[in-house]
Amino acid sequence: MTEKPRPGTFPLGDRTVSRLGYGAMQLAGPGVFGPPKDHGAALAVLREAVASGVNHIDTSDFYGPHITNRLINEALYPYPEGLVIVTKLGAVRGADASWIPARTAADLTAGVHDNLRNLGADVLDVVNLRVGGIHDPMEGSIEAPFTVLAELQQKGLIRHLGLSNITQAQLAEGRRIANVVCVQNHYNLAHRSDDALIDHLAAEGIAFVPFFPLGGFTPLQSSTLSDAAARLGATPMQLALAWLLHRAPNILLIPGTASLAHLRENLKAPDLALSSEILAELDSIGLGQPTH
Repeated sequence: MTEKPRPGTFPLGDRTVSRLGYGAMQLAGPGVFGPPKDHGAALAVLREAVASGVNHIDTSDFYGPHITNRLINEALYPYPEGLVIVTKLGAVRGADASWIPARTAADLTAGVHDNLRNLGADVLDVVNLRVGGIHDPMEGSIEAPFTVLAELQQKGLIRHLGLSNITQAQLAEGRRIANVVCVQNHYNLAHRSDDALIDHLAAEGIAFVPFFPLGGFTPLQSSTLSDAAARLGATPMQLALAWLLHRAPNILLIPGTASLAHLRENLKAPDLALSSEILAELDSIGLGQPTH
């Protein structure tokens, strides 16, 4: 059996978005710090993404810092109806480009206002609380910081809340404080420790948004993936995205790029027809991954 992984749509808060979105992180400079190498190209990527039907953009004011939000504002404001911009809080950047945890009430309140100002928005569509390290979650209570965001939501500054880099226990804790519309964790063909969490979220009607869907700063390297992609006349990255669309109906993709050519390649991922044999080969890449 061969089928195309049609992107379809999935609810994100009170809106429905295309499952193939766009992540803005790579629009900042090297190391997600400083301005882009080509300012005009960054604006062009954002505008073409939206013109091509993308209505879910992932960003953060600590990208740059402030760079990606200002680019989104410049490229797309006034924002088209139906566009959902998701941001995240929980860190700030040092002058040396370091990533510094920032989850006090003062940090989070300032972060919300920074996002509002740089995006030119009156209210933030979705705010994710980023909890763990760079790649993986860390155990611990999220009650204090998530309560702060829930209070800012009650004040009308945030429409919906999500969680990023969390464990299933932290998800349960967060849901006791406020409604959670999405979870954003590290997940891709080769990093599949959240398989059980994805299935749990699907049953609950909650979106799962894999960050580093293509491997992150080091792209996925797999001869199995490359060989399968070659047989389909596709790039490995297109096939990795197509597999994610097949994996579960609640997965929303946010592949990032600063290149128009790569954006166009990513947007063609749903056109790939994947046989049961190809899917079985790809599934084997992630076997043996630990769970948490």
